[in-house]
Amino acid sequence: MEHAPLSPASLRFLKMHGLGNDFVIIDARSGENPVTPALARALGDRHRGVGFDQLAVILPAKGADFTLEFWNSDGSKAGACGNATRCVSDLMMRDLGREAVTLFTERGQLSACRRADGLVSVNMGAPILDAKAIPVLADPMALPRAGAPVAVGMGNPHCIYFVEDAEAVDVAGLGPQIEHDPLFPARTNVEFAALVAPDHLRMRVWERGAGITLACGSGTCATAVAAHLKGLTGRHVIVDVDGGRLEIDWREDGVWMTGPTATVFEATLSPAFLASL
Repeated sequence: MEHAPLSPASLRFLKMHGLGNDFVIIDARSGENPVTPALARALGDRHRGVGFDQLAVILPAKGADFTLEFWNSDGSKAGACGNATRCVSDLMMRDLGREAVTLFTERGQLSACRRADGLVSVNMGAPILDAKAIPVLADPMALPRAGAPVAVGMGNPHCIYFVEDAEAVDVAGLGPQIEHDPLFPARTNVEFAALVAPDHLRMRVWERGAGITLACGSGTCATAVAAHLKGLTGRHVIVDVDGGRLEIDWREDGVWMTGPTATVFEATLSPAFLASL
């Protein structure tokens, strides 16, 4: 991606997705960060803007190749976004002519690489299991709610329900209720997962600040961690989401997530659109 200076009259962006989890990506390494809550909301509108599940801003970094900042389509900040991290890492590896990169997010320094099969892997860091750090106002492994959900942090809070049939869950109805449950002072992402085999899960997701998405990287990682902690799976699992398949490997150095990425288009926001904000 070219690193031309950004100005109120000209703002280039890239559209990418990982398993249908779609992102607008703005490269602000060579200029000021242009993103505000108003711009994030306007860009996130699928009818009057561009549309995205998350907005990722590439920023400079000291001690790493780049920094990533994440926004939801409702104009709120996101602490982590695994599939966007994989997409931008793919972009930056191609840009830098390398097969591995390091980056900073709110989670600290992370690493990503391209596997021999072309899929992109990112180390999402260690799971957060402390209630205060998630944050959740109860024991994360014994939440006082019907269905025995589990809370896990992966930069974002996640509330994971294990169900018999993920396809039968009313995600649109239950998701927003659970997102705003008083147990979660910062709201929460919500995952519904069914065990297919000891190394295989089926998961559907409601994302905090975004709604139903076809995939959620941090949510897939959190679900895999929760499944292992509950004794349902090992530490290496395949997770089928609405948009495809992700591979999760909870290693000693963190939770690694692997899957495909896709670049859709690059474009420039019109001066009239920017002036209307």
